[in-house]
Amino acid sequence: MEAFFHAYMMFTGRPDEILAKRGLARVHHRIMFFVARYPGLSVKDLLGALGVTKQAINMPLRQLVEMGLIDSRAARHDKRVKELTLTSEGKKLEEMLHREQVKLLQQAFELAGDSSIA
Repeated sequence: MEAFFHAYMMFTGRPDEILAKRGLARVHHRIMFFVARYPGLSVKDLLGALGVTKQAINMPLRQLVEMGLIDSRAARHDKRVKELTLTSEGKKLEEMLHREQVKLLQQAFELAGDSSIA
């Protein structure tokens, strides 16, 4: 358990620093992660992916929209449905965060060796 704790701290540490410089937190990263993977994701589907309530996600999602990192538009099939996409600025930030975490995973795999990875 202690190893998982420290691994998680390492995995999220650098992204947390990058986010903090913008006044953002890990919840913002989680939102951006799923919106990046599923462009056009509905708010309802985002709630399901994150396993949170609408109330829990309302403020951080609104902040991302207001900061110009996420675009929220009414769906063509139903104007009541909000579809989310990253803006170009949001893509840049999410890719930066993603790269930091990929670097850590690559380092861990290199240290572990091929037999451990298999």
